[in-house]
Amino acid sequence: MKKLFLSALCALALGLTASADEGMWLLPYLQKTNYADMKAAGLKLKATDIYNPDGQSLKDAIIIFGSGCTGEIVSPDGLIFTNHHCGYGSIQQLSTTEHDYLADGFWAMNRAEEIPVPGLSVHFIRKIEEVTDRMTEGLEGLPFEEYTEKVNKRREELSEAFAAEYPGKKIRVESFFGGNQYFLFVMDEYTDIRFVGAPPSSIGKFGGDTDNWMWPRHTGDFSVFRVYAAPDGTTPADYSPENVPYKAPVHLTVSAKGYKDGDFTMVMGFPGSTTRYMTTYEIDEMLDVANPNRILIRGERQEILRKDMEASDRVRIQYSDKYANSSNYWKNSIGMSKAVRKLGIRDRRREQEAAFTRWAQADPARSEYLRALPLIAASKEVSVPLASDRQVLNEAIVGSVEVATIAAVLNKALPELLASQPQAAAETVAAVYKDYNEPTDRKVAVRMIELTREMVSPENMPEFITTEVEGRFGGDVQAYVDWLYDNSVYANREKLENWLAAGNGLPAQDPALAVFDTTVAKYVDLVAQLREPALQFAEGHKLYIKGLLEMDADGKHYPDANFTIRLTYGNVKSYDPADAVHYDYFTTLEGVMEKEDELNPTEFTVPARLKELYAEQDYGRYADLSGLSRREIRRGAKEDLRTCFVSTNDITGGNSGSPVLNDRGQLIGLAFDGNWDAMSGDVLFETELQRCINVDVRYVLFVIDKFAGAGHLLDEMTIVW
Repeated sequence: MKKLFLSALCALALGLTASADEGMWLLPYLQKTNYADMKAAGLKLKATDIYNPDGQSLKDAIIIFGSGCTGEIVSPDGLIFTNHHCGYGSIQQLSTTEHDYLADGFWAMNRAEEIPVPGLSVHFIRKIEEVTDRMTEGLEGLPFEEYTEKVNKRREELSEAFAAEYPGKKIRVESFFGGNQYFLFVMDEYTDIRFVGAPPSSIGKFGGDTDNWMWPRHTGDFSVFRVYAAPDGTTPADYSPENVPYKAPVHLTVSAKGYKDGDFTMVMGFPGSTTRYMTTYEIDEMLDVANPNRILIRGERQEILRKDMEASDRVRIQYSDKYANSSNYWKNSIGMSKAVRKLGIRDRRREQEAAFTRWAQADPARSEYLRALPLIAASKEVSVPLASDRQVLNEAIVGSVEVATIAAVLNKALPELLASQPQAAAETVAAVYKDYNEPTDRKVAVRMIELTREMVSPENMPEFITTEVEGRFGGDVQAYVDWLYDNSVYANREKLENWLAAGNGLPAQDPALAVFDTTVAKYVDLVAQLREPALQFAEGHKLYIKGLLEMDADGKHYPDANFTIRLTYGNVKSYDPADAVHYDYFTTLEGVMEKEDELNPTEFTVPARLKELYAEQDYGRYADLSGLSRREIRRGAKEDLRTCFVSTNDITGGNSGSPVLNDRGQLIGLAFDGNWDAMSGDVLFETELQRCINVDVRYVLFVIDKFAGAGHLLDEMTIVW
């Protein structure tokens, strides 16, 4: 009884054990850890219906979409649902001023019209196996640097062994709980992915940056793709006209029956990154350094991009995806800092660290844990200023001054292609410059170099700044940038093609290449300087998490997100974010009409066809009838068309596009965002405030069928009405 009491006390004081809705759970442990709670919450499925290591299950319909999102298979012929913002880069890639799929949307009316997307891939998880013993056995007690080297070596050996056992598969070995546990994942990668359809951005991106991370929300954030395979229907294959739609062994059933407040929900997907074990030292770095850096640099660049995008459709198409990728975590950083401060998370973590120290001091057998927090503190004292300089160089120069990156990419790729494959060389040049506008990049370069000079310490300043900007041009950034673009052969496509057409090889020296090379040289030097403090942090982090888990040995715990497949469960639920403020759990098409704003047409435009359907209340079978009596329904009465809803599921970036499933494992929505009131959720789950924002699958079906006239896609789905 004493042990149980102390364990419960620790859990209460520290918030270690996951609350009812919290947790990004590992699938292999659902039966042992979560299934009883899920059944009590309303789940109607068996655990093996969700994850079955010896057969097919819902897990086999969930995919990694692209490089950072989730998708789901919704038909036997490999049809994919994911978010519009997940497909946004592909839609932008395929768009031109003549075929503006971003603005106008697109729908393939037959499979011959489905458009291949070069470079896009999806991954299916075929096998999950815990390999902790194989990774760490016999290594305890070694100096941490040696321990790390041996673990990394074993990771390589294990990956090679499984690659030989599963030829053609992708192998990943990932660490969990700060390196205290390891799992191996065997995956199939499919590279023939075709664009099937998406609504116009006025639906798929409705609300834009203003509504991003906000509730109430009215965004139809979905897009549709299809997986193709070799002619056998199952084997991954590069694009070929001979390929056929993937014959999915499992696809999700779509439920058009809706939901009500309190209904059970679960989300399966690939959450990208959380820091639920973050200490006060890391919180200080985030609040005082990393987030302010990101907010300033991205905000300045975005303002330049926005003005040029508003002035030109061509530039809008070129920079839409770049702008969206930048602005998403720019706004996230703003909200994260605000919420962490407002909710007093640093103070709560300080209390947790104090309790951890008292616990470790109470028993000599726990003395190793007393090293954890001092190691983290010492590492941050050294690493924070260095990491700040590295972040600025990456954000402001490498990630923003495009001419420098273009120079580096082409300088590496073109020499061999020019010698052996001139047509491929020409295509490479065209592809690199497709989404580039020199006048925009010149403006960005001026501001980014100014910020770098202001924010980076003198000893880590790139040589192009000290030698050229400050030396030759006396600190006149505008004059330097004019010289840079006037004299670089990489400044635009025409200049480079003329240079090559004249029989010139690529120049051995070029001012744009110097920007990239000297910046990367400093970046690499900073990485080297950060190696020792990074090892210190990793050792302290591993010890700290191990100790926290030991403190609450009877609790249920989950590891931080690391873009591996997880499941979270909760329920549909309204919430009260502030005094006298109540947010209902769903929104409707009426709210779309209310938000239309002629003064902000970029973000709040409503398509004419959607207005017609609203005016006529022509919602087909997609209207929600839960508030009507049977008599009213028989008389033809209709309730609103729901657009979005919120649930208590624990998600983060990477979960975008994840299926929201009901108690029978049927698709009722697509997760696409978190809420502003709990932007600190990656650090600490806030039970009363945190919500997952989802697009209602009935709105998805309505847009496909009634708005776009692509109802043939519904014919291949399994839909319960």
